[in-house]
Amino acid sequence: MTIQEGSTELEMSFGNKTTVFVDKDLEDIVPDFLDNRVKDVRLLKDALEQKDFPTIKALGHSMKGSGGGYGFDRISEIGRVLETAAKNENADTIQKQTISLDLFLNNLEVVYKEFE
Repeated sequence: MTIQEGSTELEMSFGNKTTVFVDKDLEDIVPDFLDNRVKDVRLLKDALEQKDFPTIKALGHSMKGSGGGYGFDRISEIGRVLETAAKNENADTIQKQTISLDLFLNNLEVVYKEFE
């Protein structure tokens, strides 16, 4: 079990399932943010097939900058690794991180709560 606590996030992992506690103030915007990350998985797969490293770098940079702001530090971490891997044209790391993002999103449970 992993517990990570921050100002807007409390994340607990039990096996493959991850529950992220997100500030209730973000409840209206988090679903769209996560839907866009699901779309990013498809874009990453397509870009990797085409060896389009600039697109992968841009997607990683965007995730790195936005994930934590929405309460998802794991997405920021994946974005950081993707950005670096794209700079180095490291297809294996990009593929692993794309799978990691996909698994995270598919096994994610978001619970909204008020943080003090």
